[in-house]
Amino acid sequence: MSSFPSDLYPMRRWFAATTIPRHEKSVEQHLVQRDVEHYLPLYSVHRKWRNGLKVILDLPLFPGYIFVRIKRPERLSVLNVPGVRAIVGSAAGEMAPLPEADVAALRSGLHLRMVEPHPFLKVGQRVRIRSGALSGLEGIVLRQKNSVRVVLTMDLIMQSIAVEVDGEELEPVDFRV
Repeated sequence: MSSFPSDLYPMRRWFAATTIPRHEKSVEQHLVQRDVEHYLPLYSVHRKWRNGLKVILDLPLFPGYIFVRIKRPERLSVLNVPGVRAIVGSAAGEMAPLPEADVAALRSGLHLRMVEPHPFLKVGQRVRIRSGALSGLEGIVLRQKNSVRVVLTMDLIMQSIAVEVDGEELEPVDFRV
């Protein structure tokens, strides 16, 4: 008996498919050709080229991902698309569906707001303030609500302060050397 019964997701559900970097739009074109329901959230950014030309680019909001709405048995039609790496799954190796309400909210509301990608931050993560007051200082994310509370530590004097900052002012600190 298979550990992945074909009726695990008898209805079409939303899943996140990972793509080769910067191939989201070509994957989207292949999905259109294969008649696979999909959603690629985009945001607009203004750029100025070296020659002075100003352009507006539509870029993926979630780089490296595209959402597909499929039944489990249809997964091979997505995995065989050039540029698709995998369908995001659980630790057990099963495909993990996205909450329908989350995808519906993105589809209906993104055009109403200014959005752009932001590094993923979580409580306990080491971050650096990249702009504004206290720029360059590093700390640990304590909590996230309307603003992010970061604990900054002065190791030399063994003292800490907690400061509220806008999440857009923060960048994750990369420990790789």
